[in-house]
Amino acid sequence: MRKAVIILPTYNEVGAIEQVITEIYRITKENKNWEVHVLVVDSNSQDGTQEKVLKLIKKLPRLTLLQTEKKGLGKAYVQGFQQTLERINPYLIFEMDADLSHDPKKIPEFLKQIENGADFVIGSRYIKGGSIPNNWGIHRKIFSVGANLVIRFGFMKPQITDWTSGFRAIKSWLIKKAIPHIKNYSGYVFQVAILDFAIKHKAHISEIPIQFKDRIHGKSKINSIQYIIQTFLYVFLNSSFIKFALVGVIGFIIDFGISFLFIEKLKYAVWLSTLLSTETAIVSNFLLNNFWSFSHKRLEPRLSVYLPNFLKFNFVSSGSVLIQTLGVQLAVNLFGRKLWYIYKILIIIFIIIPYSYILYNKFIWKEK
Repeated sequence: MRKAVIILPTYNEVGAIEQVITEIYRITKENKNWEVHVLVVDSNSQDGTQEKVLKLIKKLPRLTLLQTEKKGLGKAYVQGFQQTLERINPYLIFEMDADLSHDPKKIPEFLKQIENGADFVIGSRYIKGGSIPNNWGIHRKIFSVGANLVIRFGFMKPQITDWTSGFRAIKSWLIKKAIPHIKNYSGYVFQVAILDFAIKHKAHISEIPIQFKDRIHGKSKINSIQYIIQTFLYVFLNSSFIKFALVGVIGFIIDFGISFLFIEKLKYAVWLSTLLSTETAIVSNFLLNNFWSFSHKRLEPRLSVYLPNFLKFNFVSSGSVLIQTLGVQLAVNLFGRKLWYIYKILIIIFIIIPYSYILYNKFIWKEK
């Protein structure tokens, strides 16, 4: 029988904690494949949450309380992970809210996905069958949906629909590897960080639909402004796609600068100047992408590896030039010459960058 631990981080959740815990035990008691434990990580609640849990511990098996200082959701989870791995060493660890927002009845579906081979199961509000509360204000809906869209496309992983969900099941091997990375993050950006780590370490990710409910008891702990800033900063600093786009901007500056120098100042032939500037930018882009954008899967430092991949890089870059040339000409023919620079910018943003990013990942910086 495999062991699973459900971690419930709490801070002033006395109104809901007993119902959540008793429902978890009711739902999982008949499962013959899993021995389910519950760990409550309480961040120094002042409303009697700890006392409530201590009373339940006397009645329920495999229920534990970990008392911690209030340092945010991420820190609470990391401490819970560490204690769980040291004392129980489970096969699976759950993340779950303790305020009745997450329905314990979904737990068997998570376990089924794990049994079917998933390493990381997300309870998604944004796939068919999932939902967010109808009574949420428009600003909160925009905040939730918009943040997930930014993260999905910032990491170029649109197939994962809910990056910020707090209802998850994760295999312990993955959490063990992730702790040195995720321990640096507090608050809700922790959720983005651990999922990003899992993807980069080739974990099999799956999603099940959940109907997220608004809390009935207590107050939300989300600091919206802080969360937005931390999340966007994490995506900016850790997304290979955003780094790739920045490398493209650097390449453009190099290309334009060298062309200007050789054509305007040194009076070289236009074709030769263009050839030199373009190839210099390509070399720059290749090296920056290898050592920065795709540093987690950089090429082996051998000529036999670098040379063929550099030639592939040149080939893909040539395709980008061809697409851009034909696209701008087509747009000019259809809509007129006056706004050619707008067409060029739009083609670069919406066609060239995704095209190049996908092909570079597929043929050059492939998953190892």
